[in-house]
Amino acid sequence: MRVAVGLVVCIVLASVPAAAAPSGEAPSSAWPGDPVDSHVHLTWAALTLDVNDWADEHPDIVDLTSAGSSELGKTLWVVRLSDWSLETKPNGTAKEIVYIDGGHHGNEYLGTALAYLTAKWYINAWSEGDEEAITVLQNTELHILIMLNPDGNDIDTRWNVNQVDLNRNYNHYWNTCPTTQPGSSAFSESETASNSAYMNEFVTDADLYVTMHTGVWIMLYPWGKWADQPPDWELFWGIREEVHATVSDIPIQNANQGLYPNCGTSRDYGYGVMGFPTFTFETDDEQFVPGSFENLNERLGEEMDVMRYLINKVWYWRARLDVQALEISQDSLETTVFNHGMASTTNASLEYIDANGDVVWSSPFFGVNATNSSTVQFTVPSSKFTDGGSWNLNYQKRVINASVWVNETVDFQPSFIDDAGEGGFLLGFGVFNPVTSLLAMVGVSAWMQRRGTVEESTE
Repeated sequence: MRVAVGLVVCIVLASVPAAAAPSGEAPSSAWPGDPVDSHVHLTWAALTLDVNDWADEHPDIVDLTSAGSSELGKTLWVVRLSDWSLETKPNGTAKEIVYIDGGHHGNEYLGTALAYLTAKWYINAWSEGDEEAITVLQNTELHILIMLNPDGNDIDTRWNVNQVDLNRNYNHYWNTCPTTQPGSSAFSESETASNSAYMNEFVTDADLYVTMHTGVWIMLYPWGKWADQPPDWELFWGIREEVHATVSDIPIQNANQGLYPNCGTSRDYGYGVMGFPTFTFETDDEQFVPGSFENLNERLGEEMDVMRYLINKVWYWRARLDVQALEISQDSLETTVFNHGMASTTNASLEYIDANGDVVWSSPFFGVNATNSSTVQFTVPSSKFTDGGSWNLNYQKRVINASVWVNETVDFQPSFIDDAGEGGFLLGFGVFNPVTSLLAMVGVSAWMQRRGTVEESTE
């Protein structure tokens, strides 16, 4: 197919006046095939040259590594982008992690191109001092495996060299849907085994995974096997609403309903096994348009806008709990917890650690919905809590069982309430707490009045 297209391109080129491409004038955003026809598609050899050039020219933000090799031994390049002068965010917290892969299917060139252009956009924008790119790379690590199926890419076929559909070869309900070419077993192929190994070793804590394909203009979230909505439907629906309101009207649906039943996919593996929020990004299927001179940066501009939105807001694609009140009475503890993230959690628990570092109390599980607050009360004697202890909050980032657990220190001291309304029970307010100040003012006023009465009686 590509040979035929190449002949057409050559014929078209012969008719282009020499003035159309002035001598010595390089295109502003070169991509293999520019400036005449961006539909001359990326080969593994060209990709290898490009990613190594990126690493040589931009060592401050480009860390080039390999996820493994294809069945024929081609390197599966991973471009890791971040401001590597910073181990953490400027505020000292861990950077968010985004994982992207392209090219599961060798003949889906626009999906591979979208992965390539995502990496290239941040490299170019960083070099130009773009504030968005600088903020993202100071706070985020982007791991981008641009071409997972280089053997299939170079022979213009969907499958890998073993005639296996790599996007049916993952260990998530492998070969349980009507499908073709899923392989002899889950992860039977070097490419998928390498991709899974990279996920499990380097991006376990990712808060976004996007796998890029070509076929129908749509974004698909789990599940492919079932028409049922995933446990984190609230997150996926919230993203859909924001994308449609602010970025693009691209359809965003459950994969089973939006496309067709499919099992053993990287998307469902990423969500069901790794616990990532995942999307399959399907670009349109008009890959070969003889005589078209549309640059891929323009062709995939809207898709890039969606990708930038997803990356810019990655901080929100998980539950982020914040203890905003903690009150202890003689027989109970009440806490108010706010969720700043767009994902719910169902199994949060509060724990108290004494001065010796021992967990002496842990609450039952409670849930907090996305962008919402919950007030929960537990029966527990106040004698459990002593001076010098600390508090932790444990919860999963999302509802899906595979999601990562986090254990966060609660930067909030409790208030101790006197149930009997009498003195003697500890009031745990700080010196500058408004309640403490008010009580002090009342006490001073009462003392002054008593002193005045005493002075009058002695005169």
